[in-house]
Formats: sequence, C-alpha cells, structure tokens
Amino acid sequence: MSNTFLRAGWRKLVMANYAVDPAVLKDHVPYKTELDLWNNTCYVSLVGFMFVDTTVMGLKIPFHVNFEEVNLRFYVRCKDGHEWKRGVVFLKEIVPRAVLAWVANTVYRERYEALSMRHTWEASDENLRITYGWKKGTWHTLQVTTSSQGLAIAPGSEEEFITDHYWGYTQVGPEKTSEYRVEHPAWEVYKTKAYKIDVDFGKVYGEAFGFLSQQKPTSVFLAEGSAIAVNHGKRIT
Repeated sequence: MSNTFLRAGWRKLVMANYAVDPAVLKDHVPYKTELDLWNNTCYVSLVGFMFVDTTVMGLKIPFHVNFEEVNLRFYVRCKDGHEWKRGVVFLKEIVPRAVLAWVANTVYRERYEALSMRHTWEASDENLRITYGWKKGTWHTLQVTTSSQGLAIAPGSEEEFITDHYWGYTQVGPEKTSEYRVEHPAWEVYKTKAYKIDVDFGKVYGEAFGFLSQQKPTSVFLAEGSAIAVNHGKRIT
C-alpha cells in the first residue's frame, strides 16, 4: 500500500515572514520538538497559496480539487537518532471548505478554520501580482507584486530556510506529537517589488498574535511551488 495520503500542486506561495520573540510560541511547540532558528532569529510566516489537482488516497473529491489556503506557521526541529528533522507547526490553516476543516480538526487534530476565500493571479511580461483574501468579519488581504522571472533559491538564504522544512508537526497532547513528511523539489522564487498585507491578526489568530498587525515583516517573497506528496503520519510519544 502506498505511504502517500495526499497529492496536489502547491502553487504561487506568498510568504510573509516575521521575526518574533520565541516566548510567544512556547505554548505551541509540540512535544519532542524545539524551535528552529535562522541566524538566531525566530520566525512566524503568513503563507497564502493554491491547492491544485488535489487527490486524497488517489481520489479526487468533487469541489475539493482546487482551493485556496492561508496559514500562519512557525519552524521547529526534531531529533531522530543522529538526524535533525526540520519541520513546521501550523497555528491555524484557513480553507474555503467546511468538510476539509472538519476532517483535519477531528481526525488529525489540526487547527483549521473554514472561511470565505478568494484569489487573483495577474501576469504581464514584467510582473506577477498574486493576491489571497479571506473573510472573517471583514476581508483580509495578502498580496505581493514580483518580477515575472523565477530564480533559484540561494544556498544559506532566508528563502532557503523558510522553504526547506519537509516535516509537519502537530501537538496532539502534553506528551504526544503527530509527525508527517511532505515531499517536493526545491522551489524557485521571484524578486519582490511591492507587497500589501491588510490583516487583523488579532481577529484572525487571537490576541496573542495581534501585535503582528503593527509589525513590518522581515521579508515577503513569492515561491512558485510544485507538485507535492504528503505521507501518512505517525505519533511520537
């Protein structure tokens, strides 16, 4: 039996990255993991992208094949023998389908919320403008304008750190963590020309993260994305 649970394309990932005090995340770090820092900096990222051509256990589910997602995430690592596995933890994942949120929350103990969502991809010879929106009270917006030419990610760069995490970790109990692997090739990124972030972080993510509404991100970039595969997970106890 295949070890793959989900296959899809993750495309046009807008990534807004914020430097934060690690203390903000201490209650969210899953058992047996620790915060993963880059240049002694702790990051959270607001990420918007499209799921395309999605299959679950080899099946395409009607109305759940192409859809938006916006998530707020941070970065951890987990020691497995002599190997450090580098992964992400999602503080919240927003999708437009209630069934997706219910299954993820009930079965996998994730933190999904179903909201009205929208997106636009605008392309010219010189620019790309990618916008993701979601409605909680009012519409919230994540947008970036970039060059139209993709570039390889520079080794050792912040872009490499943000995208080079291939494990997912979910806190499912005081001494229990869910671990799963995401497979994809290295992505190209685009040079950012401008961005717009109109998000009430307190309303969407809770008062503990409301300060991000007044904070300037350290970087905003667009990654092209690729086909991905999410493998069945396991529990760490």
